[in-house]
Amino acid sequence: MNPTNKYICIHGHFYQPPRENAWLEVVEKQDTAAPYHDWNERINFECYAPNASARILDDSGMIRKIVNNYAQISFNMGPTLLSWLAANDAETYLSILEADEQSRLRFNGHGSALAQVYNHLIMPLANRRDKETQIKWGLADFESRFRRKAEGIWLAETAVDTETLEICVEHDIKFVPLAPRQAKAFRKIGEEKWTPLDHAAVDPRRPYLYNLPSGKSIVLYFYDGNVAQDVAFKGLLNDGRALAQRLTQAIDNNDEPQLVHIGTDGESYGHHHRHGEMALAACYDYIEENDLATLTNYGEYLELFPPEYEIQIHENSSWSCVHGVERWQSNCGCHTGGEHGWNQTWRAPLRESLDWLRDKLIPIFEKEAGLFFDEPWAARDAYIQVILDRKSNSVNDFFKKYAKRELNAAEEVQSLRLLEMQRHAMLMYTSCAWFFSEVSGIETIQVLQYANRAIHYAQQVSGQDFHPKFVELLEQTPSNMYENAAVAYRKEVQPAQVDLQRVAMHYAASSLFEAYPEHLEFFNYTAFSEDFIRQKAGNYKIAIGRTTLQSKITHSNKHFSFAVLYLGQQNMIGYVSLDMKRTVYDTMRAELIESFEGTNLGDVIGQMQVYFGDERFTIWHLFRDEKRKILEEALERSLAKSEAAVRELYNDNYQLMTGMLHSNIPIPESWKNAAQFIVNIDFLRLFEREHLSLRELKHLASEFKKWDISISSESKVKLVS
Repeated sequence: MNPTNKYICIHGHFYQPPRENAWLEVVEKQDTAAPYHDWNERINFECYAPNASARILDDSGMIRKIVNNYAQISFNMGPTLLSWLAANDAETYLSILEADEQSRLRFNGHGSALAQVYNHLIMPLANRRDKETQIKWGLADFESRFRRKAEGIWLAETAVDTETLEICVEHDIKFVPLAPRQAKAFRKIGEEKWTPLDHAAVDPRRPYLYNLPSGKSIVLYFYDGNVAQDVAFKGLLNDGRALAQRLTQAIDNNDEPQLVHIGTDGESYGHHHRHGEMALAACYDYIEENDLATLTNYGEYLELFPPEYEIQIHENSSWSCVHGVERWQSNCGCHTGGEHGWNQTWRAPLRESLDWLRDKLIPIFEKEAGLFFDEPWAARDAYIQVILDRKSNSVNDFFKKYAKRELNAAEEVQSLRLLEMQRHAMLMYTSCAWFFSEVSGIETIQVLQYANRAIHYAQQVSGQDFHPKFVELLEQTPSNMYENAAVAYRKEVQPAQVDLQRVAMHYAASSLFEAYPEHLEFFNYTAFSEDFIRQKAGNYKIAIGRTTLQSKITHSNKHFSFAVLYLGQQNMIGYVSLDMKRTVYDTMRAELIESFEGTNLGDVIGQMQVYFGDERFTIWHLFRDEKRKILEEALERSLAKSEAAVRELYNDNYQLMTGMLHSNIPIPESWKNAAQFIVNIDFLRLFEREHLSLRELKHLASEFKKWDISISSESKVKLVS
């Protein structure tokens, strides 16, 4: 075999569905991801971060080299995932951007990063306008991060149709990776006869030219499906050398240039397969060190070896569904499991419900946005610049360029609501909602949140309420777990709705504990206090304020007054008013402070009711993470008292326990539990210090051994997180 014209490329599709609360724009705690806060954080720890510094071991198991896998492979990173990484793990995020720069040096000016359609909707099932926006947003997001134009783009689930490829070409996309079964027929360029292809029978080792009805063309790569399947499902990532050998075995021993390449879920490398990132790094290292082939990416290979063959595709096909794109619109038989008798008949009516809502929103957007923009849809396409940077300067630049005239503050709020309505109308088509087995799964609940948010915006900007009809449509959508999808919607989505009063409640509660609540950034809001006071009496606290809340998304704002009384642990009583006059507020503030300082809490509560009415809030009205935070703080205070008592028991009986141990007398279980509790606490605190004491570590190790106790599951969770 001549390795000089034999090439290998592994593509990783790194993506997570958006998980943010559609109202708060933050990812709330997900217990199923424990010990991590949420699934993004967990998969980042297992996959995204390790791939930026993958270890290569020598034969003795020692680290021989550390490499950035992203600089070697071809990859795409979903925009919604990249935005999360940028905010939550800047080091990994910057390593990914740097990897693309390194790959350009390595691969003759061709970066390894590919763009992706923005929020992973199934392109063949989208209308033309949404297809265009998805590609424009995906490319704009890519260029803003990687500081170059994308050569290739990843289509969600590789789902493709000719119209999508036409739009790709219109935006200077040179190539698209697809699955082997998406190829229909091929011929050598210049020949007339097409050769039909059986299922996945395309030769994946060459690029193909796809001629479009417009007269333009695009290059398609069809990855090696057999090797990709072995990586995903047959343990090929258990050994990097085995992966290298499997890839090189696909190369024919002749002088023709060949590209062996695979398309894989990026999460395979560390999340689905533990230490998969190490296998990937070892694979590339083994290929290079043994001169088995040349590593490349799609852009470089296309420059070196332009297509000699052209291809026809199966319209409306994908890599995750043998039935084309039916997985995202019908009960095609593809699913991820479930109880006996489950089916996916919910998929079609779910899509029909969302299509109905999308089509109802279109005339509202055109009419209302037409008041502010000469070309509303062009403004939507350009809105990605605001999504990427919501600072005032960016928003002002957007309006200067696209508004038909200078807008006042109220008009800006209205136009931003219209654009957000459209953003959520696309987010509600995120493909994961149809991929799994049940309509009440978290992925489907997520897109129903987006639908709910879009409905809310529509009512704000037009006065039209589509919610009753939408729920009626969901009632006609079956479920394997509930009477219908509307039950899950009412249970999971509607309680999560956030109005300004609830945000005000959250701020009021937070003001009891935040160091500087007078100017507080939280979720997608900013709070500005014109008056604030907080006082403490033992374990009791009171906070009173008059504050303005402003949305970072739509710039809408609202004044409110509040008073909240904290009685210790989970006990809290609070009130919010959106229309209290300043003179009334001043009187209320003075009376509450006087009663609180006089330790007459009954009077405080009574006066709060007089000024605010009977509608009060407690800790149970707060958002999930803030509720947990307060409860955990209360728990910590209680645990501190418990720890003091248990530590006293442990210390007082330490010598006696040691004597019993030496005399082979069984130690009482309660005393052993005390040892387990205290030694684990000391072990955790040791690792929380800035400098680790080896002497103390050895001492604690001897204590674990002495009392025959182990690291508790709670300690393991905290150490990992």
